[in-house]
Amino acid sequence: MSKKIVIVFEGIEGSGKTFHIKHVSNYLKKKKISHVTIREPGGSKNSEKIRKLILNNKSNFQKNTDLLLYLAARSENISYLKKFYKKKIILLDRFTDSTLAYQHFGMGVSLDIIKKINDHILNNFKVNFTFLNIVNEKNMIKRLRKRVKLNRYDKFNKDFYRRVQKGYLKLSKNKKNYQIIDSNLSIKTNKKNIINKIEKLIR
Repeated sequence: MSKKIVIVFEGIEGSGKTFHIKHVSNYLKKKKISHVTIREPGGSKNSEKIRKLILNNKSNFQKNTDLLLYLAARSENISYLKKFYKKKIILLDRFTDSTLAYQHFGMGVSLDIIKKINDHILNNFKVNFTFLNIVNEKNMIKRLRKRVKLNRYDKFNKDFYRRVQKGYLKLSKNKKNYQIIDSNLSIKTNKKNIINKIEKLIR
């Protein structure tokens, strides 16, 4: 039997995290391993409503409002995920480190405030492993240009994404439950590296 763990895929826009989480999900389906995949913001029914509000190109929220909307979406997801926790493998496309990277390192919101609200919302819901996808500026821009439609978070300036990615790397430093995936390498190489790690994690 596979271990029922929580695995998160993190990274800035264009880093390949969504591609890889879909690949892992397909791999688990082929192996007939029960799992649930969810994105943030979004995922559960109510969280998807909040996602539309956050990412709408016409939205122009103050940074604290943005934070609270993201955390409200997470609160809805945690309520939804509790029925699967330790019963199925849970794959998350973004989670708490996204909030720290974007809202704290990117926008300058108080780290203490973010952590306190997060802790209250999570209520012992724990992540077992995180894949951090990193990407250089050239490839990020190239990939964003290929997208049919860009949301509000796809349109920040380069300095913002630099701060966010540096924040991610700071969060991952000296942590054993992190693996950095260099998205500037070939997709084939990264797919293999990720699946190899997934096999070890769930064995």
